Amino acid sequence: MKKVILSIGSCAFLTLIVSLQHVKMGSISSYHFQPQNGGGAVAGRTGAPGEQNCTACHAGTAQNGANENVLTLLNGSNPVTQYSPGQQYTVTLAMSSNPTKKGFQSTALTASNTMAGTFTGQAGNTSINGTTKKYANHTSASNTSSSAPVWSWTWTAPAAGSGDVTFYVATNKANNNGNDNGDVIYLSQHVFSEVSSAGLNDNDNGNFDLYFDSKSNTLVTTFNSLAVNAASIKIYDLTGKEVFFSKLGMSDVGSNKLSVELDKNIGEGIYIATMQIGSKVYSKKIRI
Repeated sequence: MKKVILSIGSCAFLTLIVSLQHVKMGSISSYHFQPQNGGGAVAGRTGAPGEQNCTACHAGTAQNGANENVLTLLNGSNPVTQYSPGQQYTVTLAMSSNPTKKGFQSTALTASNTMAGTFTGQAGNTSINGTTKKYANHTSASNTSSSAPVWSWTWTAPAAGSGDVTFYVATNKANNNGNDNGDVIYLSQHVFSEVSSAGLNDNDNGNFDLYFDSKSNTLVTTFNSLAVNAASIKIYDLTGKEVFFSKLGMSDVGSNKLSVELDKNIGEGIYIATMQIGSKVYSKKIRI
């Protein structure tokens, strides 16, 4: 009789253990961890080809963000729809609904889905992460409408021949409940084409030349100008990093030949030189 009682007791004890384990496991599996992306998401959440988007961490279905995500490319204060190779632009991003709590991530890719140029963040407003591909993100100081109605960062355009560049954007219209549910994710794509050589100047391209004179370590340019204009030149390496800038003074009407001595610390290699004469931009690949 004692053996029977012990067996029943053992079964009851085992049942109790199983019940407790079930409750414990159930409570863990049903627990939602609070989102930790107040200062920006991990890389690869833009919805670009082969990438996830914000729904990887936030419950819900991604929506078409064509009307919600307002991305603008600025050359100075002027919005542009095309880019010149190697030039620096300011990228601004706003959400048309301007929610109280919000976030974003964006990248810029070529048609082959490689990084197009480089990103530089703005302190307190945007941060940059990623390795071979770079991503602009909101910061913990810019995830509310009152602190940052517009996000902005610097984009250095890629080298000549990169073709169309697509900015992939994922934004999060958060409901500020401190959890991962109830948010709305908006995905959008914004394409900027490379300025064609035919659109760089009013004259035939044969009237413009740019070359490096190794004997004098100078960059020499010849061109025809229809008016007196300020001239300047920038040199970028193939990653889009600016390595040289100089003002060349004013051009004359008619034929011009201007030169500038380069810094000694610019190493040998292939570079992209962009010359601006007035509002016109010329770009050429050079070997130094």
